[in-house]
Amino acid sequence: MPDTTSAAPHRHRSARPEPPRRSLQQTPPQPPSPFPDARAIRRQRRFTPALLIGILVTLGLLLLSLSTGQYAVFSEDGFWMFGITRVPRTVALVLAGASMAMCGLIMQLLTQNRFVEPTTTGTTEWAGLGLILVLWLFPGASMLARMSGAVTMAFIGTVIFFLFLQRVTLKSSLIVPIIGIMLGAVVSSFTTYIALMTDHLQTLGIWFAGSFTRVVEGRYELMFLVLVVTVLVFLTADRFTVAGLGRDMATNVGLNYTAVLFLGTAMVAVATGVTATVVGTLPFLGLIVPNIVSLFRGDDLRSNLPWVALLGIATVTACDLIGRTIRAPFEIPVGLVLGLLGAVVFIGLLLRQRRKGGLVA
Repeated sequence: MPDTTSAAPHRHRSARPEPPRRSLQQTPPQPPSPFPDARAIRRQRRFTPALLIGILVTLGLLLLSLSTGQYAVFSEDGFWMFGITRVPRTVALVLAGASMAMCGLIMQLLTQNRFVEPTTTGTTEWAGLGLILVLWLFPGASMLARMSGAVTMAFIGTVIFFLFLQRVTLKSSLIVPIIGIMLGAVVSSFTTYIALMTDHLQTLGIWFAGSFTRVVEGRYELMFLVLVVTVLVFLTADRFTVAGLGRDMATNVGLNYTAVLFLGTAMVAVATGVTATVVGTLPFLGLIVPNIVSLFRGDDLRSNLPWVALLGIATVTACDLIGRTIRAPFEIPVGLVLGLLGAVVFIGLLLRQRRKGGLVA
């Protein structure tokens, strides 16, 4: 009798169809990811029709700045005057507006406080002290030497401010700008005393006013140094975003918080010192612009940077045009116009924060 027990399984195995062999180079189609690419979202948020409109409006203000003045451009020497006065002035408006607005944004991230900028931390007052010290010790100092003194003292003053914040427990977000304003007032008093004793009080008054009247060919070239700061802000925006989450969070994700803090302080000092030497103080610019942009677009630093730069340029240019036309042929310093506008916005931010219950941490 034949053995059928072993043949049945054999017939069963031969009757089953073999699955097709899949090539090693063929991969199964992957379903589309439910999460969109983060870079694509950033590109969509960064390049929008509204940004194009903002660029066109800013360019319109700059063209208006080039065409505004008491000197007839189409006269015999008009084109020459146009090149040595209005073009440098407009270039300085662009560089100062963009850099100082970004400095305010950097300081707000590093201190985690929306009321902080170079004016409310005493950085501008320290820059003025450096300027007066150079004029006192070296009466014939060049613009580069004055700028070096202003940048050095601005850096020292900003470091002192950050060190003070790290050693004080704050219960209210208002304490931070109050501390900065108090330190700035002390430094400003000392600066005024030195200026009075060395007959530089008039120079100090012009510096505190902040005006683009003196910006002509041969005096504005140092402003291109702040262009380096502006480009560097774009390149290191992600690091400042992570640092804005706090020291512990930044350290946990592998970021050198101290190095980023040092870099931000150096960038703010350079921009503030150069702008103070060439133009003077631009109060509240770094407070107005980042808060308005964040109010409409949130806190995404990378996508907000073009808006901060554009709004900073537009704000300074508009205030300068107001100062040049409201009492023509005389000029009102742009610092006075910015100070009035900034005070109104600062009070509005305080009232808004109070309604939200955010003044107390």
